[in-house]
Amino acid sequence: MTALWIAHVTVTDPDRYARYAALAGPAIAAHGGVFLSRSGRHVQLEGTDRARNVVARFPSLEAAEACYRSAEYQAALDHARGAAERDLVIVDENGDGTK
Repeated sequence: MTALWIAHVTVTDPDRYARYAALAGPAIAAHGGVFLSRSGRHVQLEGTDRARNVVARFPSLEAAEACYRSAEYQAALDHARGAAERDLVIVDENGDGTK
């Protein structure tokens, strides 16, 4: 079952965050992740509005979590720490709410 990696981001240091993005993309791709949306138009209906919203699809929830925990992604994440306020969640993409 595929899974979605959903990030809501407010960038506070564009230069450092650009270094994160340059390293994160290849790390995500190496774990089978494919970007579906990166900062496209959005409508905030509830919660905290963040200017950057990213959705990536992975082959499974386990693959998405393995990506996050990988050395490659953690090296990228070092550049995002202190350069952005982020929320990140991984959800199963099962379509009907069942496991």
